[in-house]
Amino acid sequence: MRTRNLELIVGVFILAGLLALAVLAVRVSGLTATSTGSTYSVHAYFDNVAGLTPRAKVTMSGVTIGQVTAISFDKNRYSARVDLAIDSKVDPLPADSTASILTAWLLGEKYVGISVGGDDDLLVDGSELY
Repeated sequence: MRTRNLELIVGVFILAGLLALAVLAVRVSGLTATSTGSTYSVHAYFDNVAGLTPRAKVTMSGVTIGQVTAISFDKNRYSARVDLAIDSKVDPLPADSTASILTAWLLGEKYVGISVGGDDDLLVDGSELY
């Protein structure tokens, strides 16, 4: 009977470890659930987007406010165009806000950080950030 209890405890411990590993893999891969609320689109232009991927986070003051929807090359500007979907719950940002590509933690995950400007004009759907 004692051996059976020990085997049961070891089995539960192994299952808990596998579950923790699965949760960690999902969080690292960025496959977390996204909000299905309304968003507005903003385009940002960068000289180098190495490591940034679609579905990367868009943050402001450390809070996730959207995600990267697409990355493409703009042949007229000779730079990378990053399309961002910003949550509509975030008040329209000032037009002179800036976007930068940042790195999170030791894993090297890239994301877009927005720094708020002070302009009276606001970003609308389809606006551009530099």
